[in-house]
Formats: sequence, structure tokens, C-alpha cells
Amino acid sequence: MPVAPVVPVAPVVPAPPPLPVAPDGTQALPCVEPPPPGLACVPGGPFIRGSDDGPANTRPRATVWLQTYYMDLNEVTFAEYKECQKAGKCGKAGPLYNDFSRPRQPMVGMSWYDADTYCKVQGKQLPTEAQWEKAARGPEGALYPWGDEPVTCERAIIKDSRGRSCGVPKKGSKPEKGRTFEIGARAAGVYGLYDMSGNAWEWVADWSSKSYDECGADCSGVDPRGPCGGAEPCEGRKERVVRGGSWYWDASYATAIYRRTHVPGNRPYHHFGFRCAASPAQAAALAQAPGASRSPGPTQAAPAPAG
Repeated sequence: MPVAPVVPVAPVVPAPPPLPVAPDGTQALPCVEPPPPGLACVPGGPFIRGSDDGPANTRPRATVWLQTYYMDLNEVTFAEYKECQKAGKCGKAGPLYNDFSRPRQPMVGMSWYDADTYCKVQGKQLPTEAQWEKAARGPEGALYPWGDEPVTCERAIIKDSRGRSCGVPKKGSKPEKGRTFEIGARAAGVYGLYDMSGNAWEWVADWSSKSYDECGADCSGVDPRGPCGGAEPCEGRKERVVRGGSWYWDASYATAIYRRTHVPGNRPYHHFGFRCAASPAQAAALAQAPGASRSPGPTQAAPAPAG
């Protein structure tokens, strides 16, 4: 008798885990794969923000919920910012130190307003402080982008016993002040992001607060944006926040929780940098217009310390 044909059985593909849902019913959106060039997706859901034993303005430790978003893999570079400035779309800004203008060094020395403008020109925005912190520590409350192991010059560009920028002097006068390294000179951390600890301080969107408790409802709930929702002006608030530590300061500043504040006009002047973030809608638009997005960063940490 004829043999019945063998009908192939389709493999059973397990259903993906359900996406998180916030206490207010907000559904996390899936990451777009691949993400737009130069960006990494940070999946929506809860994360642990702050600390109960760190500086007073990092308290209290709490669970905060964020919608899916995207972060620049790298700090905005000198060349990228200067291209925007040359096109007349970004304000004139830059480092006052010499030896800080290599094309792939992080752009430093701009005001908060200049950083905000740059991100908007790129179809992005400055990350909120909560977005920056989750991107720097992951969802489980690690103290650094790589976990809880102490920060060293093998992991980040900071000041150590040899001096600023891990003992690498800058060229010209006052070499002991050190300098930033080119982006990606150390291994990527959580979500594949580079230099979230050390290298250059980074402006974020929020106004400062004495603590998360003092900030109250503006710093809690779903997708908190800080005092006044980040809007300007904000009565009683004069300073914005910078995060991440830098080549100039020691390891104690390079945690994922440390909150430094400064006036957004950057007077007195400091060499702060920044990176941009994107909402799911912004990321979708960038994916359709790749020319408007930044190019991908390095995929492997460089072993050489010279930057």
C-alpha cells in the first residue's frame, strides 16, 4: 500500500515573555531591532534608583518605572558638535583647555542650553536624570555600569593615584590637569553604553533637587522628569544636574548615583559633556532617516590609555 507522505512539523517557538506593565497600566513598548545607528535600547520597566547610604541628594532608594527609550552609545564628540555649530544650528561652545579638541574626544564646555539644542537638532533630547541613571546602572541597582566592583582606571577614565586622567598629562601648559580620552577607550557597560562612568560629566534634562524626597511627585511615578517636569523657568530652581564623574575627579564621583549640580548657563565655566536620548517615536523617525542619526560607536574597548 502507498506510504503516506511525511508532513513536517513546525517547531514550537516559545512565546516571548510579556512586556512589563507599570502600576498605572502603562505597557512597556518593545525595543526596535536593530536600534537606529549609534543608539542602544533600554527596555521599559522598573529599575532601582538612588541610594539609602550615599550622598543626601541620592536618597531614598526607590523603584521607578520608565518606558522603553534609547540612549547614545557614546558621549557627543567634539567633531559632531562642531559640525552642528558650523551648520549654524548649534551655539558656539567648546573647551578652554588645550588638548581637548581631537575629533573623537567628548565635546565639553557647552552650556546646558547648548546641549539641549544639539540633541533637539538631532531629533533627540537630553535624557532625564532617571533615564540616565537606569542606563548607567541597569534595573537591579548596581553602583556602576559593570556591576558593583570598584571603579579603577582599567574600567573608567578618572583621577587615580597617578593623577588626573589616570596619570596621562595633557599637552601644553598645566599638564597635570589631564584630559578626556577619545570615546570608547574602556569596555562598554550595561546596555552596551560607553563612558557612563568617568571621562566627562554629562548634562541631563532635570532641574536639581536636594533629595528625591524633597522633589516629591515630580521625581516619582512613571517616567519622572524632575522638578517642574524639566520646564523652564522652574520657580525656586537655579541648577540643572550633571552625572557620571570625569577624568578630573576621583573614583567617588564616578558612581551611577552621584548627582552634581550646576547653573545651566555654565557660568562659572566647567568642562561638562553630554549625550542624547530618544523616545520610541523619535527612534522610529531616526530609523527612517539614518542620515540624521549619529554613526555607531566602537564595538570593542581600546586597550591603549592615550586616547
